[in-house]
Order: sequence, then structure tokens, then C-alpha cells
Amino acid sequence: MVTPQPVMVGDAEVWRISEYAGPSPATPAFLFPDSDPAYWSDNADRLDPDFYDARRGTLRSVLHTWLIRSQGMVILVDTGAGNDKERPYAPVYAHHHTPYLENLRAAGVRPQDVDIVVNTHLHVDHVGWNTRLEGREWVPTFPNARYLMGEPDFVRWDPVRTPRPQGDGNQNVFEDSVAPVHRAGQAGLWHDSHRINGELVLEAAPGHTPGSAVVRLESRGEGALFVGDILHSPVQIARPDVNSCFCEAPALARSTRRRLLAEAADRGLLVLPGHFGGRSACRVRRTAPADPAAAQPPDTDAFAVRDWAGFDPV
Repeated sequence: MVTPQPVMVGDAEVWRISEYAGPSPATPAFLFPDSDPAYWSDNADRLDPDFYDARRGTLRSVLHTWLIRSQGMVILVDTGAGNDKERPYAPVYAHHHTPYLENLRAAGVRPQDVDIVVNTHLHVDHVGWNTRLEGREWVPTFPNARYLMGEPDFVRWDPVRTPRPQGDGNQNVFEDSVAPVHRAGQAGLWHDSHRINGELVLEAAPGHTPGSAVVRLESRGEGALFVGDILHSPVQIARPDVNSCFCEAPALARSTRRRLLAEAADRGLLVLPGHFGGRSACRVRRTAPADPAAAQPPDTDAFAVRDWAGFDPV
């Protein structure tokens, strides 16, 4: 379901459009191999049920799109898994039949109303609703939209230029969710940064993937960061060096995560990740070192959730 009211960031409206929320077969040890098992047991009371099922020892799966209304434009950030997709090596995202478009309409948006689609990166669970099945063909779901994709990811996931290994979870994704948009002339490939309007800028934030990006929103003195999978779970706020198993450049992913968390804490920015359950978005704060008198290098700063945004729990 869509949250009944948007969260305001200055003059911009931000809505959460839900696609799926439910149990996942993934364990913390699988998705976050860098994490300390004790973190999950020690923090189960805060993580369960929004992020972690303590009884089963598995994570919760949440997919959503961020809808932004800004300066007369309708922008979607990431498009989930999509319906009817064939995912031989990622069955959790295969053959979905979710009411995603109905949830979008509940926020007052029809597919033809969308001006911009941003894919923060081109993984299977962020591009699925780029397209829909029409007869036997995949066509762009949002016929009037410009789809913004980082060119490094476009090259990385093109199976002609970069052949996919057997068993790759992104099998078929480029073919059914990216290439049809490009063939339709609706793909906008960009490098480094790209300004969408006076309030929104796309910035390269590599590490999770070569072309992963953040969307920066600044409006009337308030700010927000849409961070995709740079943050996949609250464990990565408390332990910024914890990567997911899908981070392709681990050291760069850690550096990017720390840089963005530090900025968010120092400037009070709202942080909107791609897969957080519960209220889904938060502000963060720095936490003090165990020994306040000890010198603490900048790259060892730690963070915590300061407060959650006003979305209904999902």
C-alpha cells in the first residue's frame, strides 16, 4: 500500500510506493557476510519485525519506489522487481503479480504522468517496473518518461559487452528491463552528475556497482539523499564498514557509505534507502567513541538512527 500522506522536504513531496514486503530466505550471514553475528542477536528487539525475523534468523524483504513531486515534475526513484519477469537465478524476484501500478495510482500518478525514472543502479530489484509485458513484448511502463541510468552500469550489465557468468542473478535483467527502454529512445545515460531540475541532482556514488548513484534533493533549506543500496539495512548505519555480498568494489562501497552518512549526520539530511522496512527513511547522528578522550580518525566514525520519517510502517 502507499502511505496516505507524503513527507515534505521543503516544497517537494516524497511518497513511498510499496511493491512487496514479506519474509526473505536470506540470512544476515549471506547478505552481510562482514557483519558480526552478535549484532543481530544483541539488537533483535530493535530490528524485529521491520528488518529481521529473530525466530527464523532471516531478513525481511522490502521493495518500494520513491515518488517525488518537485517543481511540477513527477520522478520515480527505482522500480523494484516488476511483474511477470523470468529470473532463473533469482527466483525470489520471478513471476511477481503485485498491485504496484494500483499503488502508484493511489498516490495520484498514472504511468503516462511520470516525467523521469531514476535507476540508482541496474540490479534486478531496482529496474523491474521499467517495463511491462504487452502481448509477447517488453515495453516501457512509463511511456512519456526519460529513464536516467548511470552509463558505467549500462555497460557493466550489457551481456554483449560484458557477458554474464552462468548463475548470475541479473540474468535476463538487461534484456527485459533495460534494453527495451534504450530501444524506445527513452534512456538517458549520464556520467559523474546530472541535474534533473532546480531541486534534484544525480551524483555518482560507485562501490555497490560501478554506476550506482544517489539522488540529492535540496528544497527551501531542507535536504534528502535517496541512496539505493548504499544502505541496505540499519546494520550499515551502526557498522558502516559492513557491505552486502552484492557490493562489487568493497573498499569503495565502504568509503562512499561513510562519506554519505557523515554528510547526512552533519547536515540533518533525510536518508531514503531502497529496502528499509518499518518507516523506511531516517535521519542519522554521529555516536561518541567508547573513550571520549581517545583520538578517533575520521574513517572510524560511527552512526546511529536519530529519528524515523513520517511514513506509515510497512
